[in-house]
Amino acid sequence: MAENGGSFSLPEQSRRSPFADYADMAVPGPDNAGPPEDPEVAARKRAFAELLEEFRRTAVLVPLGDGPGPDEERGLLTADLNGIRFILAFSDEQALARYAQARGAYAREWTYQSILGARLLDVAVPAAGVPCGVALDCADGPDGMVFPPVRGIVPDAAAIDGDDDTTGGVA
Repeated sequence: MAENGGSFSLPEQSRRSPFADYADMAVPGPDNAGPPEDPEVAARKRAFAELLEEFRRTAVLVPLGDGPGPDEERGLLTADLNGIRFILAFSDEQALARYAQARGAYAREWTYQSILGARLLDVAVPAAGVPCGVALDCADGPDGMVFPPVRGIVPDAAAIDGDDDTTGGVA
């Protein structure tokens, strides 16, 4: 992941996005109609829906990125992965400290805001202006969580799996 964004281009819509699996878990759609669902798959979808709802109602810590100067507004810390920007969020100060240590920036002062998960997904993600999701506790490996920009997780206008184009309305 490259910190604080960067330029990227969206891939052609010739192959299925790895985030489509999250979309399938979040929103019932035409691909989910048909034969009865495997019980294990149904259980995973329910578990993900519960995690998403818990995230939406929980305040998380979001570090501020390095802005142009001390007197100018600094944005939320982000990282880009495969053409998608992710806002980095942490469940507590210990999770943020693990991230700082993994980055070799443990001694630096980390300024952060406490933001409700729903506000990140519903307001900050669409405001990014590019495909954007949220990565929670990204230094914790499999214990972290990714909320990609797909329908059912972010507003439809900010989702990359929208019906109208490949960017879901994001410019």
